[in-house]
Amino acid sequence: MGTAHITAARRTLAEAVGRDMPEDRLLDAARAAVAELARPGRLVELVTELASGAGDPAAHARYSYRHVLGFRKLLLIDGGHRHRLRAHLWQPEVEGTGPEDIHNHRSPLASCVVRGRLGMELYEPSPDGGITATRYRESLSEHDAHWQLTALGPARLRSLHTARYTAGSSYALPAHTLHRAWCDTSEPTVTLFLETGGGRSPHTDVFTRSDARPGAVEKEPLSEDDYLSELSMLARALGAGARAA
Repeated sequence: MGTAHITAARRTLAEAVGRDMPEDRLLDAARAAVAELARPGRLVELVTELASGAGDPAAHARYSYRHVLGFRKLLLIDGGHRHRLRAHLWQPEVEGTGPEDIHNHRSPLASCVVRGRLGMELYEPSPDGGITATRYRESLSEHDAHWQLTALGPARLRSLHTARYTAGSSYALPAHTLHRAWCDTSEPTVTLFLETGGGRSPHTDVFTRSDARPGAVEKEPLSEDDYLSELSMLARALGAGARAA
């Protein structure tokens, strides 16, 4: 079973994303790398190879799941503490997902929209006005890797920016940036998401305007069969999109 496309993707990431890069250079490099890997032909080849069982599908399935914020995450390349490359599958709001909660990340990130359209809003704390929300500190349980949500009390946030990203668009965000995203079309949206290892935080901040959240949310990893099935469906969808383009 060949692994040429997996090896090439690993090389692209290793050459682009260094461990001790300044954040501005890291963000630029991560955005360029994820845009390169998201090129339609290249991504189809990578996902098709992974869907055939190449690499380590059992290990990747353990880190692939439906995220608490409403989308499916499929791990494609695991660079350990240096970087992780994932495909994010977003369903339109008719499935009941809607926009994510406002949140930040443990480390700087870059993402590229492969198909569909993604909406994005950026926020900052604003004690004097803006929207009212409840702030949670999100961390991972030491024992079972479930999400732990600790309520920290009321907060106010101000909207800074709203954008729409269509297929081929990419962006990069520092870890602390408060934002939320959603599928901004009636068709499913696919993004390629690169989590870097720079400045990794032990927790993230989550702000919600909805009802109180439970103290722990179970993380249910995909089985190996389900992981490979999801990859196969993604490969077919990407291949159809590339032919239509």
